[in-house]
Formats: sequence, structure tokens, C-alpha cells
Amino acid sequence: MEPQVTCILAAKAMTGESPVWSPEERALYWVDIPGQTFNRLDPTTGDTRSWTMPEPVGSFAFRESGGLILAMRSGFATFNPTHGDLNRVCTLDLGGPQNRFNDGRCDRRGRFWSGTMVPRGTPEPGGALYRLDPDYRCTRILDGLFTSNGLAWSLDGSTMYHADSRISTVFAFDFDLDTGTITNRRAFIQAREGEGRPDGAAVDAEGFYWVAMFDGWQVCRYAPDGRLDRTIRMPVARPTMCAFGGEKLDVLYVTSGSLGLSEEDWRQQPHAGGLFAIPLDVRGLPEPKFRG
Repeated sequence: MEPQVTCILAAKAMTGESPVWSPEERALYWVDIPGQTFNRLDPTTGDTRSWTMPEPVGSFAFRESGGLILAMRSGFATFNPTHGDLNRVCTLDLGGPQNRFNDGRCDRRGRFWSGTMVPRGTPEPGGALYRLDPDYRCTRILDGLFTSNGLAWSLDGSTMYHADSRISTVFAFDFDLDTGTITNRRAFIQAREGEGRPDGAAVDAEGFYWVAMFDGWQVCRYAPDGRLDRTIRMPVARPTMCAFGGEKLDVLYVTSGSLGLSEEDWRQQPHAGGLFAIPLDVRGLPEPKFRG
């Protein structure tokens, strides 16, 4: 039976992204990148809170020491939502004034990974993937990207998944957990025309890869061998990222975008830019925290 997809917050975000579940607070955090807001939702009570940021935040992770690590337009920063303190820890030249950080998350050794993207229509792939170690050393790992997305790791941590949305491809890499290095890049998923472009992703407790398909009206689940296992139809064209949450990590939360939609688009998808919850028969994995 098709799972129920519910809009739990009509946020009308321009580009909602990076949903991350806090098990301690039983709350979902997420960002609106062009709206420059960092947001919190308590799904039980419906209570929300937003923080206005000085520049766009593409992704973030919780820190083991408290607060968060953010991937902002100009680099990485720590942020304490309780006090509103923002401290920049690494400023980078991203190769262009409109280039910015996008998708990101932590590996199982507490290193934060985030990649950049170039503006739509830019002919050259000027984006890159970066790794921020707990001592705040930043390393450029991979070049030649248009839109870095889809970061996730296999159950045993030996495979890293990473997408370039512009070319509609998810790649798999051999991942060395001790050194945080990647090798042996190969295509994992190649989306076909009409299926949408692979955006943000998550791996469940069975090792399957869930990915939001931007402009595809769907979220898809793929087996470790790349076989399409399941498709969930969304009420919006632009789901952007999925994350597991809830007390048992059996709810898939999905952010979405509305930037650039026409009046006719809005009539077809009045919940565009909203936050969605999908109860599932599988569970996710706890999200690693940044050890810095």
C-alpha cells in the first residue's frame, strides 16, 4: 500500500533543504537557502522557530559539543541557536560570487562533508566537494561539479554516495573510514528524462538509498546494487532532500522548493515549499554528529 504523504508545515520555502532530526529534542531542523533562514519544527506540537542568517546556509550538522556546524556561502561556521552566536571557522574562495555551498552531512567519524554548486546555466563545472575535519582543517576532495548533492554512506561505511544533480547522476565511491578519502568513482544511478534530478538523500537501516528527485514529483528508494526498489509520489514537483526522524526513525521527512514556480504551478501544487512526513515500514539511521 502506498504510504501517506502529509504536509506538516506549509512553509512555502523558496528552497527548503537539509532536514536533520534531533532525537534529543524530538524536533526537525531545516533551512531555506535563498530565504536565508535556519528553522526548527516540533512535529508533535506544530511549534516553529526561525533564525535569520547573514548569508545562505546550504547544509548543517549537529556538533557533539553542542550547537551546529553550518556550510554557508563563504565557508563554514559554528552556530548556537540558543544564544544566536555565529563563529566562522573556515572562509573559502568558491571560485565565483554566485557559487555557494549546498548539500552536506557528517560521516561516521564525525567529519563534515559539503559540496558547492554553480548557478543554473553556468557552462563550466566549477563546484567542488569539501571535507571539514574535527580540528577545522578543510580539504578540497573533488572538483569538476555543477551541483553537489546526495551525500550518504553505506551501512558499513565503505561506500560514499554523491550526486551531481545537473547531470542527473549519483556516483558511488570506495570510502576509507580511517582517512576520509575516496577512490574508484563509478555511476550508481543515472536518472532518465522525466524522472527528475537526484537531490538530497539518506540511507536506511537496510542499506537502501533514498533520494528526492527534483522536478520529478517523487522520492525513490534504491537497493545497494542500484536497482530501483520503491517510488513514492509527492504532491510537489520539487522535493529537495529526505531525512529519517521520529521516535523510532521510521518517518521520512522531505523538504521541498517553490522558487521560480508560475501561477499555474502553484495551482497544481499549493503545498510547494512545504515540509512533508511519510510514515514507513523501514527505519533510518541516527545522524552522526560533527566532532569539532
